[in-house]
Amino acid sequence: MRAPDYIFESSWEVCNKVGGIYTVLSTRARTLQHRFTDKIIFIGPDLNNPNDDFTDAPDLFPEWQKEINKNQTFHVKVGRWNIPGTPPVILINFSPLFSKRNELFYEMWDSFHVDSSQSYGDYDESCIFAYAVGLVIEHFYKFHKLTKKKVVAHFNEWMLGMGALYLRKHQPRIATLFTTHATSIGRSIAGNGKPLYGYMNGYNGDQMARELNMVSKHSVEKQAAHYVDCFTTVSDITAVECRQLLDKAPDIVTPNGFEPDFVPSGKTYTTKRNKARKALLKVIEKLTGSPADPNAFFVSTSGRYEYSNKGIDVFIDVMNNLRNSTDLSRKIYAFVMVPAWVYAPRADLQEALKIDFPNKIPMQEPFITHWLHEMEQDKVMNFIHSAGFTNQSSENLDIFFIPCYLDGNDGIFNLPYYDLLIGMDATIFPSYYEPWGYTPLESIAFGIPTITTDLAGFGLWAKTIISGDDIKEGVAVIRRTDDNYFDVVNNIAHTIKTLLSQEKSAVTQIKKQSFELAAKAEWEKFISYYYTAYDIALEKAAAR
Repeated sequence: MRAPDYIFESSWEVCNKVGGIYTVLSTRARTLQHRFTDKIIFIGPDLNNPNDDFTDAPDLFPEWQKEINKNQTFHVKVGRWNIPGTPPVILINFSPLFSKRNELFYEMWDSFHVDSSQSYGDYDESCIFAYAVGLVIEHFYKFHKLTKKKVVAHFNEWMLGMGALYLRKHQPRIATLFTTHATSIGRSIAGNGKPLYGYMNGYNGDQMARELNMVSKHSVEKQAAHYVDCFTTVSDITAVECRQLLDKAPDIVTPNGFEPDFVPSGKTYTTKRNKARKALLKVIEKLTGSPADPNAFFVSTSGRYEYSNKGIDVFIDVMNNLRNSTDLSRKIYAFVMVPAWVYAPRADLQEALKIDFPNKIPMQEPFITHWLHEMEQDKVMNFIHSAGFTNQSSENLDIFFIPCYLDGNDGIFNLPYYDLLIGMDATIFPSYYEPWGYTPLESIAFGIPTITTDLAGFGLWAKTIISGDDIKEGVAVIRRTDDNYFDVVNNIAHTIKTLLSQEKSAVTQIKKQSFELAAKAEWEKFISYYYTAYDIALEKAAAR
């Protein structure tokens, strides 16, 4: 099997924590850095803001740094990504390239028929960054005279497609890989409420791109998939989507792994869990004006704010089902930890949290920790209100919306996501559209049982190891189709009741099962798929 001498991997989420791709790259980095020490180089955008993820490293490729920054077209910073493995990273300030937008996009049309004529939103910024990535890799390749080396360039998501196409045209000796983590059209079909799965064989990707105003994103994604040396995706369910909507089956499926570095153990685990629950209970008391129950059952959902695709609607419906149950053995606190359009942390809540004695009057909107822009249009808040939640002490279940990005600086909890996740008793991710699903994998990595669906790549993978029918295995995988919404709600509610009824010894065993299943998805198990992908790409590049 061919092993690369250099690997360049680029994404909009390198040193820029936006979503799941950040987790893919940042957890995989240590494994790659261990094998390809300082020869795995990540490339991300320089967004001109303070970045705790990045540390300057003038000793890395010093002569090249001097040479490339003589360039007037863009500027780069070279350093290390502050994650396990601390791999080299290049951040590109690509803003000067905007003046050449039209000629860059014309080149992509002329060479690869990428149609940028209907671009809008983040298309221009993403594609110009991708083009800059191609230029930077080319410059590094030429400067270090790597023509006789085995060099791989890996591009993630449609946003980086133009970088792959640039190298395909200008430096065909470099082996290119392109990974779609979710097709732009598949996500859009699902997000627009159209039945994706039952009608999959009837969809034409190009036609749907026109119908859903996604022509440019679909075009660059499709052409990148067709022209690179190795096209990959993250799960079997998304492979079906690629074959139908991009007219290109992946060369290999590369499932997403996880690293145990992020998970504390022993006394540290217990300390962090207690701290998380204490922080959540304190906020609950202030919002509701009632004493919080330290023995309550904590359950959450999280991820990107895709209301239907991620099953946020299902989660709230499940909580409403449980709230109206007459057979709950414990109080339930439910948390929707999904970043929304935050205006500011609640000043009244901030002030209340400074005071040790309890307030005895519930706050206005006792469901939410941060004020939102246009809150009257927020889907989560509207559903909570219309369902009739009150968060009064007489209720079986209280629900809370934590709409901020949990980076440790949110103004209310000031704890990162993992440091709140560890306080949960269970998590629910009832996705309708989920190519992989890091959130349930993260959950079991922290020993917290999770409920997902068989429309998530992770759920399908879990079912290859366990039955998925019993939450006592650590993961319950609920069958979901285009039209069984209420069956999903009822099945998840029943599963939560099963967890509520478990004795302490059984809870300990479920936690153990969760840890054991997560261990089977660590990068040391999954990294071989990437090595195969590199081999496929290098073989094609060598033949060319």
